[in-house]
Amino acid sequence: MKDKLQIIYKPAILTLIVLVIGYTSLHWLIFIELELFSLKKMILDFGIPITLAGLVAWIYIRPKLKILDLEISTGSMIDFCTMLVWMGITAPMIIAQNYIQTSTGKLTELTSINEINNYEETKYYTLDHYYIDKSNIGVYHDYEVVTTKSSSKLHMMLYVAMPIYESEDNVNLKSPIGWLGHEYRETISNRLSSEQKETKNKEFTEESQTDFNDREFSKFNYFDRLGNSKEFDGFSNAIKANKRFKRTDVILVGENEPFSERNGNRLFWIFGSSLISCVVWLIMILIPSYDTRELNRIKAGKPDREAQQDLKDFLGYITFKDGYVITPLILYGIVLMYLIMTFGGYGFLSFKGQDLIKFGANYGPITKGGEWWRLLTCVFLHGGIMHLILNISGLVFVSFVLEPFLGQVKYLLLFLVTGILASVTSLWWHDSTISIGASGAIFGLYGAFISLMLTKSISDEIGGFFLTFSLIFIGINLLFGLSGGIDNAAHIGGLLSGFICGLILYPIILIEKKTKESTAANNGS
Repeated sequence: MKDKLQIIYKPAILTLIVLVIGYTSLHWLIFIELELFSLKKMILDFGIPITLAGLVAWIYIRPKLKILDLEISTGSMIDFCTMLVWMGITAPMIIAQNYIQTSTGKLTELTSINEINNYEETKYYTLDHYYIDKSNIGVYHDYEVVTTKSSSKLHMMLYVAMPIYESEDNVNLKSPIGWLGHEYRETISNRLSSEQKETKNKEFTEESQTDFNDREFSKFNYFDRLGNSKEFDGFSNAIKANKRFKRTDVILVGENEPFSERNGNRLFWIFGSSLISCVVWLIMILIPSYDTRELNRIKAGKPDREAQQDLKDFLGYITFKDGYVITPLILYGIVLMYLIMTFGGYGFLSFKGQDLIKFGANYGPITKGGEWWRLLTCVFLHGGIMHLILNISGLVFVSFVLEPFLGQVKYLLLFLVTGILASVTSLWWHDSTISIGASGAIFGLYGAFISLMLTKSISDEIGGFFLTFSLIFIGINLLFGLSGGIDNAAHIGGLLSGFICGLILYPIILIEKKTKESTAANNGS
């Protein structure tokens, strides 16, 4: 028991404390107090905590879990335990970021909205006199798809921006200095048909309109000024939709609770979630017995050969080596595009459709309008972190066999050609669907691999296991695509074009093989 506490439990708790206090302090100093630069709220509150906690859990804590005997009949529980550590650190970190913003936000008392630019910008305001103009609003509809391995959700958002004046007498005299924002939101399954989605969207809009007509926007205890966030962008687009007025960066959200209660129960839940994590971790390490070999290794201070091999294998996927150059370049390209969009403030878990179009997504009306380059650029874009991870996983598996076998030039051409043909198929099948992702090109690689296996270009010794995996991979992904929310047209287009490309490559590979054999025979004689 002592060894478990010393080797696993103590480092996990210290890590939790250091990350929560350390990152929260840096957040406050850099982004709130000094305001050195600005990042989207989603990145600060979710993206960075999730990433930091994940790195620590998998790189630092996971090797220590090996002293536990976590083997069960269906495999090892080490990944599940690592996930518990990851989630246990992430939860209090996320809560702490919200708490530090609300607790340190300053309150400025104003007589009217006209004074707001006369003072240093703060997070909270009170207004003695104000009038909300419900007759000259700006409205913006937004949609966001969040896809996981087992589900796909469509978030429908309706942003309503209303001008704020000192009194009703000021209405229409000039552009308002500030706006009041109110958001409506509803989530539905993205696997519904287009007709069902349209019906749900119509119902959502009508319900929001009814609520807006009945809602009173004249009694607020204080106002929260929005900063660099997704909500700020949504209301900004709503203001932009109102052509009568100029845009402004003063967007407020009304709060009805007393100002003293703005923190809610966040402080309690920082400690509460931390305590829950510690209890779960304690139970997690108490139940399993020891793995004596790993325990003795750690006590003796010997290196973890398995972890070193895991790191070596991981680096093998992302580093250049003889016969393996194009795949790392493709990986760098798609990850770079994801990071550019993430740190550009467009999202983390997922991206909006209009932002993906801005970066080069394949969208029928625009692509057919002459921007044919989108057939290729869309291959390097992904809808969010889960979409990216799934496609990277599918790519690296098939690439380890296919790139060294085909050679860099043929492999690159195969990826690009099947990617473009997959985009063309999506364009032909869908009138106005936003198509993104490398999955069409990846399906093309799997299609080519299957045809090369069937023509015996790749021997069963090399590709037998990979063929079984490929068929399972293709089957599962196509099955998920049938339930909606996934561009199966691009998948099928990539798969068929890849299969045909493999048949075209077959005689070329035979000629190259015979040429090599002839050259080797001549050199031998």
